[in-house]
Amino acid sequence: MSEAALTTRPVRRPQRTFARRATDWIANPWGKPRFLVLLTWVYVISSIAPVVIAIQFSFNDGRSLTAWQGFAGARWYWGDPVNSVWHDPALQHALFQSLKLAGLDMLIATPLGVMLALGLARWRGRAASASNFLMLFPLVTPEIVMGVSLSLAFLNVFTFIEPSTTAQVLGHVTFSLSYVVVIVRGRLFSIGRQYEEAAADLGATPWETLRLVLLPLLMPAIFSSLMIVFAISIDDFVISQWLSCGADCDTIPIRIYSATRAAPLPSINALASIMVYFTLVAIGISYLVYRFMTRGERPAGGAGKSMVGSMGAFDV
Repeated sequence: MSEAALTTRPVRRPQRTFARRATDWIANPWGKPRFLVLLTWVYVISSIAPVVIAIQFSFNDGRSLTAWQGFAGARWYWGDPVNSVWHDPALQHALFQSLKLAGLDMLIATPLGVMLALGLARWRGRAASASNFLMLFPLVTPEIVMGVSLSLAFLNVFTFIEPSTTAQVLGHVTFSLSYVVVIVRGRLFSIGRQYEEAAADLGATPWETLRLVLLPLLMPAIFSSLMIVFAISIDDFVISQWLSCGADCDTIPIRIYSATRAAPLPSINALASIMVYFTLVAIGISYLVYRFMTRGERPAGGAGKSMVGSMGAFDV
């Protein structure tokens, strides 16, 4: 055999045994995170599967919520003349009430959160740290505690606010405000002060700097806040229930909870599916708008093209 043939022969690497692979993974579990990828997919599938099953049973031909009896199309959405979402006044009212609360929450909490974030980012002093901590307090407070606290506050302190849609809106604004502050403050930290300082050096007044420089830069965070507040508010149950005035204040989660204690029909699954559709549309629009508004900030070459990376770049 010639010397050239010996030098070009491929070198076969010894195959690693299962024990050797396990030992290598224990020594360096972060080297090739296949296990973490598998764990992530298991979590994603297990969390999405119940939602998919609920959506599937919203198209059930029969009245059962547990036994699949065939595909019925849009019967429980608008096909059934009595029990569908479209023809049931109680379900229609719950859907309208949820959309009304979520819309008002978006319009009130987002501007307030933006102003609070701007103020907290520029507040210097001993009380600034305490204020920043207190602003995050609703994020770590259990929702049931928040609901009980708001109910007691309206019954004993702000007695002019009775359990009603107004109380529900105020409750939603109270607990969703912190999310807006966190998102907008993260965006403020990421863009820094250099743009404001440059505008000031060029002669812009503080109002012109805010209107022409800072707010356009904050638009991705503001729009993300709008969508997240909508998604949080539309599926809230605890606070809406504690501040409810009765059947007139029922939202979709409250209606679903009440129906499951009686004899629910697949129209309840249809109503829950509509809520899922609204949430997915809100998140999808938020993602697309964020991608559009930050298209000039992503580095060339495809870095950060993944959805997770981009959504993580909400700069929270």
